[in-house]
Amino acid sequence: MMKIAVDAMGGDYAPQSVVAGVERAREEFKDVEFLLFGNQAQLTELIKDKERLTIIPTTELITMNDEPVKAIRKKKDSSLVRAAQAVKDGAADALFSCGNTGALLAAGLFIIGRIRGVARPGLLSTLPIISGQEGVFNLLDSGANADGKPEHLYQYALLGKYYAESVRGIDNPRIGLLNNGTEPHKGSKLTVAAHQLISADPSLNFVGNVEARDMANGSCDVIVADGFTGNAALKSMEGTAKGIMTMLKDAIMTSGVKGKLGTLLLKPSLMKLKQRMDQSTYGGAVLLGAKAPVVKAHGASDARTVYYTVKQIRAMVAGQMIPKFTAYLATQQSREDS
Repeated sequence: MMKIAVDAMGGDYAPQSVVAGVERAREEFKDVEFLLFGNQAQLTELIKDKERLTIIPTTELITMNDEPVKAIRKKKDSSLVRAAQAVKDGAADALFSCGNTGALLAAGLFIIGRIRGVARPGLLSTLPIISGQEGVFNLLDSGANADGKPEHLYQYALLGKYYAESVRGIDNPRIGLLNNGTEPHKGSKLTVAAHQLISADPSLNFVGNVEARDMANGSCDVIVADGFTGNAALKSMEGTAKGIMTMLKDAIMTSGVKGKLGTLLLKPSLMKLKQRMDQSTYGGAVLLGAKAPVVKAHGASDARTVYYTVKQIRAMVAGQMIPKFTAYLATQQSREDS
């Protein structure tokens, strides 16, 4: 029975949305138990059925405005810190929160800890392919580290490979490097050096540099970037997607009777498009490189988003992604030592 430690108080609509999403996941996944950390009175009132749900009372809360590292160090009885500590102590297999992103990353690094051999964990996001085909791709690092070194990007390629294999079930996933040109010599000193490192590893199915305009065309399963560039690309995609949907809605509303009749005929296709652009179904952002799954859903997550994120976490634990990657690094280290 796998156990997930949940920061039940983190997020704009917590704890209501968190409890509702967890209960939905509990009903579907019979092999998962949940440890809910938070205000006991509020959680007790919300929970309908306590089967495989355990409340761990806490007295403090880390807000969205708290300085991450300071909050982790000072608010020892917060729902986030206690949940992270449960993972560190082996009482839970994974950590989940919709709360303060920086605090969650700090908890993952300073409480749960890095896998031995990982220089700098990165944040992995899942995004939809929009070139006509169904599917998603992963972007890593999407914001954990503003600065990076070539060896960090190389490790992101390895981490992305193991995530795609273990969680998404992709054999020999295609790895791309986000750059300002497709030629191997293009880019900054960072990306040129990273290209050399990634391409030199025969275990990686490296397809080369990928320009931002081609990120979502389905040519890669995993795209590697430094955190600054990756986050900028992620926010640009999110903003563009929202803008297009708003423009489409405005066009429909001002199209007159004929336009609205045409929209009724296109409604099934438009609903399908909306579903493909709905990031809530793809789960949360994962801090890859920590000793256990650390997953962050959006602060405005509803019960549906919480459910899909739990589904993602379950796949990570069941697929043994972290033990497999840890074993790989240990093998590599042994070879270097010999």
